[in-house]
Amino acid sequence: MWSNFFVQQDEDGRIGVAGAGQGGGLGGIKSGRVQRRTHKMSDSEEGKIKLAFFVAIIGVTLTVLGMGTEFWVELAQSKNFSGNQTCQMAHYGLWKGCIRTLWVADIDPERTSCGPAELPGETNCTYFKFFTSGENAVIFKKTTNKKLNLAAAILALLSLTMMVMGSICIGMSLSKGVPFFLKPASFCFILSGVLVLLSILIFHQSVLALLSSDHSIPLHHELSWSVACVGSAGAILIFGGFIFIILSLPFSPWQKCLPHKNSAT
Repeated sequence: MWSNFFVQQDEDGRIGVAGAGQGGGLGGIKSGRVQRRTHKMSDSEEGKIKLAFFVAIIGVTLTVLGMGTEFWVELAQSKNFSGNQTCQMAHYGLWKGCIRTLWVADIDPERTSCGPAELPGETNCTYFKFFTSGENAVIFKKTTNKKLNLAAAILALLSLTMMVMGSICIGMSLSKGVPFFLKPASFCFILSGVLVLLSILIFHQSVLALLSSDHSIPLHHELSWSVACVGSAGAILIFGGFIFIILSLPFSPWQKCLPHKNSAT
């Protein structure tokens, strides 16, 4: 004869098996179910994650704004280079370049080069053919290095992909109420910030390669406000990624694991 036995349900509600006699004992063992506790995040914990996500979204917004504009660098001739009432300057980004013709009278008398690009004048913009026919662009008799320009653009696109993946992870973490997806989200945002900064560095190298391709026309160059947007975005994304790492550390209140207890009488 099987002796009567009971496995009582503990305070955590993880085990609930009861049986009596031979049939009851075997049936109780077979029907036992172990239920692991799934901790749901509190409102304060979700608030912290949403605040960190808001910081990351600022970085994403600045990245998209900077990548979509053609004000990464400004190339300016001397304002008296043509010897008439107008001068020319160029500005371009990852996808498109523009040549602007400005009036010398509108330029600051203390400025020696043509510009800035915000002054009124005629504009002629064209998209680069790096991505279609593979042709290099020619700006003031200087030729671009399409390999460097392509590398900068590809890194920028990869950074956007990582931003989307990080946002999906945060959305899943908030919808499921668990912090498991915070670590992959932090990896995606940190990597996207690093890729953005690498894109800026490679773009700057492409500008230097452009300037060294021909020396017949002296040009003054300076990085413009789009680079400032993208650079700030990279730093913000890395900062936001580290915030997610901190929120996912084991010492966080919602990450503490309670020991499993089984009591038998």
